[in-house]
Amino acid sequence: MEINLDKFRGSCACGRLHSLEVKRVCIQKGAINLLPAYVESSKEGEYPVVICDTNTYKAAGEKVFEFITNENKTLIVLPAESLHADEQGIKKIREIIRPKASLLLAVGAGTIHDLTRYTAKEKRIPFIAVPTAASVDGFVSTVAAMTMGGLKVTYPAVSPLAVFADTDIFIDAPYRLTASGVADLLGKYTALLDWQTAHLITGEYICEKVAAIELEAVQKVAESIEGIRQGEAAALENLMYAQILSGLAMQMVGNSRPASGAEHHLSHLWEMHVINPETEALHGEKVGVALAIVCDTYKKFLEYEIAAEPIYKGLPHGYLKEYFKGMYPSILEENMPDLLDEIDFKKLYEQFGKIKALIAALPSGEEIRGVLNAVGAKTTMKEIGLSDGIIYQSILLSPFVRRRLTLMRILNTLLNSEVF
Repeated sequence: MEINLDKFRGSCACGRLHSLEVKRVCIQKGAINLLPAYVESSKEGEYPVVICDTNTYKAAGEKVFEFITNENKTLIVLPAESLHADEQGIKKIREIIRPKASLLLAVGAGTIHDLTRYTAKEKRIPFIAVPTAASVDGFVSTVAAMTMGGLKVTYPAVSPLAVFADTDIFIDAPYRLTASGVADLLGKYTALLDWQTAHLITGEYICEKVAAIELEAVQKVAESIEGIRQGEAAALENLMYAQILSGLAMQMVGNSRPASGAEHHLSHLWEMHVINPETEALHGEKVGVALAIVCDTYKKFLEYEIAAEPIYKGLPHGYLKEYFKGMYPSILEENMPDLLDEIDFKKLYEQFGKIKALIAALPSGEEIRGVLNAVGAKTTMKEIGLSDGIIYQSILLSPFVRRRLTLMRILNTLLNSEVF
């Protein structure tokens, strides 16, 4: 299947002109066979560099490297064990990449693609995506989720020129990666609610077409759960297609707003290890568990009302210092100016009924865990190597890892003493 990208471009009812950086997306059996001709015909293909890890080299990296006939090609194989999208990963690439490198080929899943798109932006080199697992929705993302200095940061990056997602390759990925990809997609439920909430309260830009694309992505996955669990090619192609749709939605608005909200903030907090030990849980696994927690938390707000003129006392410097410690200056910088200083609390009071309606339509935490269980994904804190004892702190601290207005940021500030 070649995705018709034209339907995502152009003028929109939202008032903006949507554009895409990605030029081609192919999801089908044998897609990798189309790669050599694309590279050879590309004006950037003179000094191609294949980037993979020791696992994805076996899955597809070796074949991709062999397919490229250019004598100027370079292969970078990173150690898969304990590989993360962080300073060390970037350092390893910098040590090997040739000065004349003209085109990068990311062969792998989320980590390899984040490292590659970060490098592509840094060195102003285009890249091509070759997913080896349907594990994340970031294959055509224009941002790189990196951990730098212990802090989870989303950096502006670049989209791939093209995506060649070969069903014969990603169908053989470890099932844990596939289940993680489903969990990551389900996170759009709360990401979209947070976006809609910010729009209601502050007038933040929202595009209904983009929101509809994200919902289509979630529905594609929901319809394919049984087939995904059975390893059916068509169902796994639906999952990959949904992940690409989510990435296209992010490209259309120029950031990760349609796909990342409170559920991702919890995941990012856990990746910073300020209240928990290091965990080897996958990104989507953490997002899935976080999603269920956020849904449970948001549902509690249905029982409460807010004051017409609530008193806001500013950022909670005390517990931010207590928990983030040496990261506190960076957290403070990330949160300035204070998002809640920009809120008209009268508008919040007026819109609270509509916000409650959004919450009422949200799946419950129990329903989310049911879907995660059906697809064989992680559902509990214990399963991702964390303790239930940090859930309260996670809810309290996670809104501050990113300066992005979410319902969690608003309501845990105004109501945490009552709700939690």
